Amino acid sequence: MNGLALHALEWPAPGAPGLCFLHGGSAHSHWFDAVIGRFIGRYHVLALDQRGHGASTWPSPPAYATEDFVSDLVGVMKALGWEKMTLVGHSMGGANSMGLASWHPERVERLVIVDSRPSIPAERLGTMHERGKRALLTPRRHPTPESAVASFRLLPRETVAAPELLAHVARAGIAEREGGWSYRFDPAANGSRRPHDMWPHLSKIAAPTLIVRAARSPVLTGEMAERMLGLIPDVRLVEVADAYHHVTLDQPARFVRAVESFLL
Repeated sequence: MNGLALHALEWPAPGAPGLCFLHGGSAHSHWFDAVIGRFIGRYHVLALDQRGHGASTWPSPPAYATEDFVSDLVGVMKALGWEKMTLVGHSMGGANSMGLASWHPERVERLVIVDSRPSIPAERLGTMHERGKRALLTPRRHPTPESAVASFRLLPRETVAAPELLAHVARAGIAEREGGWSYRFDPAANGSRRPHDMWPHLSKIAAPTLIVRAARSPVLTGEMAERMLGLIPDVRLVEVADAYHHVTLDQPARFVRAVESFLL
């Protein structure tokens, strides 16, 4: 799409509606491995590696605006012959989902926003840019895949996820590159990120929407979620107990129940 090769995990279901899972920043499609199974067969399921992430191409020059991600989604839909799809987007994927749902409301059947805020504070974005630029200057290479997996940390770091699930996600996200092992992620996706402020656009979302907030999240605050409830026309909120920002890893079963009751 847009000159890039985008990788995805796909579970076709002839005649079933499309359901696309979108990961957060620095992540990849396998972050949904613990939650996706309940929807296979009921939907034509896609878990996409967004540009610069996972096994998808790194754009050159870097292009990581919300508009770029949304344009990719429109291209994926065209390639699959989907007029509409349901979106489940976590963090950055949630922001990109808001972009598609507000700028192309006719394309989105239902929307699940997973612990995602409509805009990133300036100081937080500045830190992200600095981290990405440092990683470009001094890329980290691990001597073995085991050492790469052992060094894996979430951001934000707080989590109650099972260690084996974290190890699985880490292992699925590394690749051998330039004599060492590193994460399948373009540092410029942080260093050059240009997120659009989605607050003024939320009222344009026409799809029935579920906001999933992790009860312990430092990212999507309760106050922020309440503000979103007042702006999106057809929306409901559910909080997942005992979960931090990475809710699909912290409480996969509770997350599935929340989404399943909304979609099915």
